[in-house]
Amino acid sequence: MRYFFRNRMLILRGRFRAASTSVAGGLGQVSTILAHTLGQQGDMSDPLHGLERVLHREGLPPDFFGLCARVQMADLCVLQYDGITVFVTAGASEGDADAHVSVSLIIYSREGMTDAALLETIMTGTAARVEALYALGRPSTGTPSDAVIVACEGEVQHRNAGTLTEIGSKVRSAVLFGIPEALGRNEGRILRQRPSFFIFSRYQGDHWVEWLPRECPYYPCHFPGQRCDFCYCPFYPCGDESLGQWVKSASKNGMVWNCSGCTLLHEPLMADYLLAHPEAPLAELKRKRTGQE
Repeated sequence: MRYFFRNRMLILRGRFRAASTSVAGGLGQVSTILAHTLGQQGDMSDPLHGLERVLHREGLPPDFFGLCARVQMADLCVLQYDGITVFVTAGASEGDADAHVSVSLIIYSREGMTDAALLETIMTGTAARVEALYALGRPSTGTPSDAVIVACEGEVQHRNAGTLTEIGSKVRSAVLFGIPEALGRNEGRILRQRPSFFIFSRYQGDHWVEWLPRECPYYPCHFPGQRCDFCYCPFYPCGDESLGQWVKSASKNGMVWNCSGCTLLHEPLMADYLLAHPEAPLAELKRKRTGQE
C-alpha cells in the first residue's frame, strides 16, 4: 500500500481486498481508496459521480472505494501500529460543542484477512468510535456521513478481528487515540499545517508518539541534513537484503525486518523523487540512486 496527498485529497493505492460502508461501497477487489472533502470544488452534490470525476481527473482506474469527509485533509490523523494503519478524520458543526461528531475511518492491514474479518473490523472500528466519543462526553450515536473502509493485502493471516484479537486490539487502540487527536485539530485546539502521523512505540513503555519534523528526539538518526518525509518507510518490510535483514524479535516470537542501516529515503534526492512519483517501485528508486552515484 502507498498513500499520498494530492489536491488536498488522501489517496491509497495497492491491490486491496476491501469492505466499505461508504460511496460505491460493498465488498470486493479495488486498486484505489480515497477520501475527499465534502463540497470541495463543488463536486460533491452527488458523491458517487463526484468521486468518479476525481478519479478521471487524477488518471486513476475506475475500481475504487471512496468516502466524503466533512473536514479538511490537513486535520487528518494517520496512526501506524505494526502492520495496521488507520486514517481518521473527525469533526462537528462549527461552534456547537454538543453537535454530533462525524467520523471517517480507513483501516488498512498489510496482512491478509478473510471477508468475515474485514466485516468484523468495521464493527470493531465502529465500537471504538462510540467508546472514544463517549469518553469525550460527545454524542456517540453517529451521523449520516460516518463511514468506514477496511482494506488488506497479502496472504490471509486473520480470520477474526474482534477487540480481543491481536488485530482488533490494535485497531481499537488506534481509533481510541486518533479520534480525540483528529477532533482537536478540527476544532482548533491542536494546530497543525499538515496531516499528523503517529507511531505506536514500545520504547520506554507502550505509547503513541506523534512524529513532528522539528521536534524528533532521534534526529538525525542517520546523518546530518537527512530528509524525514518518509520517517516510516512505505516499503517496510521490503525484504531486500541489500537494504536490511531479517532478525529475531526481542519482544515477540518470530522474525522482524531490520533496516536501521538503510538511508535510501533519507537521501534528499531520493525523497524528492518519491514525493514526485509516489507510486514508484523500490527497484526504480534503486536504479535512480545507482545512476547518481
